[in-house]
Amino acid sequence: MSLDSLKSNNFKCGDIVTWVLPGNLPHIGIVTDDLSTDKRRPLIVHNIGGGVVLEDMLFDYPITGHYRFEPK
Repeated sequence: MSLDSLKSNNFKCGDIVTWVLPGNLPHIGIVTDDLSTDKRRPLIVHNIGGGVVLEDMLFDYPITGHYRFEPK
């Protein structure tokens, strides 16, 4: 993944993002249209084991994938 793609404005509501968590655990989340308190990053909805949460964690772990469905 290029460093240019790791800018928060490259992520849009509905995008799927994958990360690798400590212990080499894969993780997945969905980008929302809500923004962080500083309005610089989209919030992510995900479940890291304690139930579904909406939080500012887009760049907390190494991103391994970024996907977007674009119908023709």
